[in-house]
Amino acid sequence: MIVTPRPLHALIYTVFPIHFSFLLVHTTYSNPIRRLWQMANTSNNPALDPDLDQPDNPDHQFAQFGAGCFWGVELAFQRVAGVVKTEVGYSQGHVPDPNYKLVCSGTTNHVEVVRVQFDPVACPYTNLLSLFWGRHDPTTLNRQGGDVGSQYRSGIYYYNDDQARLARESMEAKQLEFQDKKKIVTEILPAKRFYRAEEYHQQYLEKGGGTGSKQSAQKGCNDPIRCYG
Repeated sequence: MIVTPRPLHALIYTVFPIHFSFLLVHTTYSNPIRRLWQMANTSNNPALDPDLDQPDNPDHQFAQFGAGCFWGVELAFQRVAGVVKTEVGYSQGHVPDPNYKLVCSGTTNHVEVVRVQFDPVACPYTNLLSLFWGRHDPTTLNRQGGDVGSQYRSGIYYYNDDQARLARESMEAKQLEFQDKKKIVTEILPAKRFYRAEEYHQQYLEKGGGTGSKQSAQKGCNDPIRCYG
């Protein structure tokens, strides 16, 4: 008889199933118990791990959003007061270290996301949610405008329980605006490992994109954002 070693979290769950499940559901990602569970689950597929990166400033937070092509979405968040850094990348997929071509193949389940680093004192998380809902159509499944594919799906990927609660409350409020005419298809899930996109994608429109026409990332700027490169 061959005995297959069981991962740490499985052994804990076998002994304390109810208590362990409760702790996982009712703790945030900064909680030591949850972080222990996360580390016990980081050996099989790193793409499925939580995003354990830390902001540059311990008083800042991360937020992660998918709302179509990440070029325009990033520029919109760059312009928000209290946002101190933005990066575009790939998350929520099942293939480690993806690149743009692989993600666009639709075989990895990754989303094009913007990871926002923000100061919650200067920029409440609700400000980011408001921009997110106003920036795209959350009722179109795997599509934004002419961009079609699962990598363009609508998603809010949270880093703690407060973000999860506020995200769900904001979605309920947004659904009331649509009434029964349209159904929001936005997914709200824990933020998985963030894979930074290739450098040419970073701040793409601010640097001029494919046309060489630079767009302002100045805080408070309301200039229209191109929906193409």
